[in-house]
Amino acid sequence: MLFSIMRAHQNLLKIAALWSLAAMACGQAAGTGPAPGTAEKSWRLGAAFGYGQRTNPLIQSDDIPVLVDLDIAWFGKRWFFDNGDLGFTMHEGARSTTSLVARVNSDRVFFAKTNTRYVQLGYAANGVPPAQLINPAPVEPPDRDYAIELGVESLIDGDWGAATLRAFHDVSGTHRGYELAAYYSRRFTTGRFSFEPTVGASYKSDRLNDYYWGVHPDEASIALPEYHAGAGLNFEGGLVANYYFSRNLRFAMSVNYERLSDEIVGSPLTEENHVLAYFSGLAWTF
Repeated sequence: MLFSIMRAHQNLLKIAALWSLAAMACGQAAGTGPAPGTAEKSWRLGAAFGYGQRTNPLIQSDDIPVLVDLDIAWFGKRWFFDNGDLGFTMHEGARSTTSLVARVNSDRVFFAKTNTRYVQLGYAANGVPPAQLINPAPVEPPDRDYAIELGVESLIDGDWGAATLRAFHDVSGTHRGYELAAYYSRRFTTGRFSFEPTVGASYKSDRLNDYYWGVHPDEASIALPEYHAGAGLNFEGGLVANYYFSRNLRFAMSVNYERLSDEIVGSPLTEENHVLAYFSGLAWTF
């Protein structure tokens, strides 16, 4: 099925944890697409073992290491589950598909306070510095909830490469915002080696940005002044490379750079203007 292959290629974008329960952030990460010539299956199972990391732009937060990268997906005639995404294919053509997809918002991964950061699914303070305060006190990022988002995803494939268009809106009532995104990638293969560069942009609404990156009135303090984040564009570029030892075993490398919008960077909750994710290791497709 062309659809399952195209979805597998899009997971290359989910680098080093776009999701916390998947990551999961972002992806997608070490190149879990099928090897050239691999027959399609209803199930796609894979795992990569190596080392990777995703920087965390949130204040007082550690970067997110990744040692194991899992790829779990199932494709039926219409329904599918793909590394945390649950979808229904509304249209499937020779070169394009359009699906209704439910997912968990990936911004929440930066606010996770658990210690389960070493395994991911999905094969990522511009305020007053505490040191300058007369009586410095620990500054802790506020807690944020997961949001369930529902949207439409279109995958278009051709000799020129592959494009992905996405539009998602919060249906859980968490941030009540929306996100629009577009990505372009092209895969090159020579012998046992393949690599795929990707560029893209995502527009996040003011409600989405303000919920995750704003400082709400009841959270404001001297160290964290009140801040309202508006809508903005994030830009990103990445590269995934694979060297195939066999149909099932390969060495995978990936890197992804995301430039955060000025509205996010201007928040007292952020201390970096970007997110850098990378991973390298041995990957096995079952």
